[in-house]
Amino acid sequence: MDFSFEATLPERHFDVAFALAHGQTLAVLGPNGAGKSTLLNLVAGLLAPSAGRATLGDGVLFDVGAGRRVLTEPRRRGVSLLAQEALLFPHLTALENVAFGPRSRGMPRAQAHATATTWLDRVGVAELAQRRPGRLSGGQAQRVAVARALAAEPSLLLLDEPLAALDVTVAPAVRALLRDVLAERTAIVVTHDPLDAFLLADHVLVLDGGRVVEAGPTGDVLTRPVTGFGARLAGLNLVRGRRTPAGFEGSNGLVVPWEGPHLPGDELGLAVRPAAVAVTRAAAGITPNGSRGSAGSWLDDDDDAVSGADGPHPIGASRLTARVDDVEHRGDVVRVHAAGMAADLAPADVVSLGILPGTEVVLVVRPEDVAIYPLPAPGPRDTGPGGAAVGR
Repeated sequence: MDFSFEATLPERHFDVAFALAHGQTLAVLGPNGAGKSTLLNLVAGLLAPSAGRATLGDGVLFDVGAGRRVLTEPRRRGVSLLAQEALLFPHLTALENVAFGPRSRGMPRAQAHATATTWLDRVGVAELAQRRPGRLSGGQAQRVAVARALAAEPSLLLLDEPLAALDVTVAPAVRALLRDVLAERTAIVVTHDPLDAFLLADHVLVLDGGRVVEAGPTGDVLTRPVTGFGARLAGLNLVRGRRTPAGFEGSNGLVVPWEGPHLPGDELGLAVRPAAVAVTRAAAGITPNGSRGSAGSWLDDDDDAVSGADGPHPIGASRLTARVDDVEHRGDVVRVHAAGMAADLAPADVVSLGILPGTEVVLVVRPEDVAIYPLPAPGPRDTGPGGAAVGR
């Protein structure tokens, strides 16, 4: 069933609208307090909007406005909510937990148990049917919770951070399970992890401060972000700039050759991975005869060191001189911030280059490592009809 949603809740600074076609999965991303849980609670019927309308197929979930107030009961909405925690009934076996939904709709006990057995087998825990939640691991309990949500045969499945409570060794298997069961199913997945969006969702909605800041097909939003927040979620640098006769010129001064079709003066964005941004302390140009070092570094006759991207830089690489704003450790790399960009370096390279806040460095990017694309007018990307996510 197609799903459409439009709601405002002023006391939570929430004002969101989008649409989703039947069989598509939407990932909703955003920081804490962005409005993700508010969205799910409005859809599930746990909150009532101040104004708005939501429909699922031919059914109305809510319709609130001047002179009207339709609020369909949660149990009659055809919506199932899978929370971060499994929240299984502790006094019921796994089989009885999964059969609860069908039984509550009036399905005979034997038929409900058969349905539950089918779903437990589908999620890979049929052998645990007679165990109670206290005897299940976190991953097993979440699989049972997935089976329980789907056994209710919802028209719309809501998942609230379904992998957040799982150990990192268990999450990949449950993610693979969700990828399988969400295929051709209408669903909304709230997550902090862009990997969930890439693997599970057809479309992405990015919320910030109760508003949609980006919306569109997953591949577009997470590879060609149009806001700084969206870029951070996707793990990319976003440099805003404009089209010039020579190509792209960023607001930070970065110039990259580009032969795109847009007219001079058009607003453009440039996206590049921090790992593809090299750093050097030398003022001389990079020559193509550098050799690759052990930590993604290149040493040559003209530069002290160059770190970051894979492979030697050609003569056409773009360079930008800037002072370092910040240096932060991120696992096995050090992220250097300068000129509104980030570069990931090996710790040894940071030491050898003597990089500290305030240090003058040269940032280097290769044209083949960047994506340059037009930026839309202010407001989120609108992907148009056909069920794509649309925000306001």
